[in-house]
Amino acid sequence: QVQVQESGPGLVKPSQTLSLTCTVSGQSITTTHYAWSWIRQPPGQGLEWMGVIGYDDTTYYSPSLKSRTSMSRDTSKNQFSLQLRSVTPEDTAVYYCEGSTVAHEYWGQGTQVTVSS
Repeated sequence: QVQVQESGPGLVKPSQTLSLTCTVSGQSITTTHYAWSWIRQPPGQGLEWMGVIGYDDTTYYSPSLKSRTSMSRDTSKNQFSLQLRSVTPEDTAVYYCEGSTVAHEYWGQGTQVTVSS
C-alpha cells in the first residue's frame, strides 16, 4: 500500500519561500512509471496542479507557477519536495502531494499553508 504524507510549516511570511516535503512509504520514488506531484487548493477554489517529478527525476511545472516553483527529491529518505518562492497571500491553500501510475493515485491528507505577515 502506497502512502504519502505532507509536512512543512503552516505559516509563511510574504516574499519568503514555501518549502514542503512529501514522505512516501510502500513504494520507492524511483520505481519505474511512478510520478509524484504537488497540487493545491486555495480557499473556495478548485484544485490546481503545480508540478510533477518523475521516477527518473524529470520535472514539469505548471506554466503559471514555473517561474517560482522547484521540485526535488531525496532518494535516501524516499521523499520529494516543493519550493515555491516569493509567496503572497494568494498562495494560501491546502497543499497535497500525490503519487500516481496510469492505474492508481495516492493522495496525502493535505497540509494547510497560510501566507501572512
